[in-house]
Amino acid sequence: MANTQIAEEQSSSEVSSKTVTLKIAKFNPEHDSGTQFVDFKVQYERWTTVLDAILDVKEHLDHSVAVRYSCRQASCGSCGMKINGRPRLACFTKISELDSDVITVEPMNNYPIVRDLVVDLEGMFDTHKKMKPFIINEDSEITNTKEFLQTPEQIEEYIQFANCIKCGLCNSACPTMATDSSFLGPQALTQAYRYVADNRDKGKNERLKIIDESHGIWRCHFAGSCSQVCPKGVDPAMGIQLLRGYLLGFRK
Repeated sequence: MANTQIAEEQSSSEVSSKTVTLKIAKFNPEHDSGTQFVDFKVQYERWTTVLDAILDVKEHLDHSVAVRYSCRQASCGSCGMKINGRPRLACFTKISELDSDVITVEPMNNYPIVRDLVVDLEGMFDTHKKMKPFIINEDSEITNTKEFLQTPEQIEEYIQFANCIKCGLCNSACPTMATDSSFLGPQALTQAYRYVADNRDKGKNERLKIIDESHGIWRCHFAGSCSQVCPKGVDPAMGIQLLRGYLLGFRK
């Protein structure tokens, strides 16, 4: 009976463990003229994420693979990349859910490539800072230790947009950013709305002045690609449209 149980466990293990081809983009701008894709055969279970597979390759097959990651639970936004052509978080994407025998991983579009799957996000962070992503208010209720109470309705105005983890997927999917490198981008514009919509904040006019320029909010063509790839349900496209309402006088 014990032998039968062992045989059943081995059979179950063989059925659950599958193999996929992982195609990893390899490119070092310091000495490579172009991107090359290297194929690796990796085993996976139904819970295996794309990040798990990449790290398995890095540990056992090619130590040189460059990949950025940290939390492994879709909170830090570090592991953004293109997976089968779509910007995704590698730690949040299961191989079994992709329904493909070939998984292609590439660096995100619209960012300078550092090496392989790692891109330079410094430009996005700089633009984010331009939006003044903090509460601007000289009221003593804000600046002192006194609590500033908000109603559920007031919180509802901005809380969805406060979920941004700055992964950069929205900017990568944005067609305007592909043609205009100076465009502020959906990440920054959405965060501008997050603070403008917060009733504790008094910096609306400052932020509206920043975004109301040639490479600002009016360059958005409302393709909606940014919202389709957001892993946290922020919906940048809606945030941008609501932000336009302030500039057009529909919102106060």
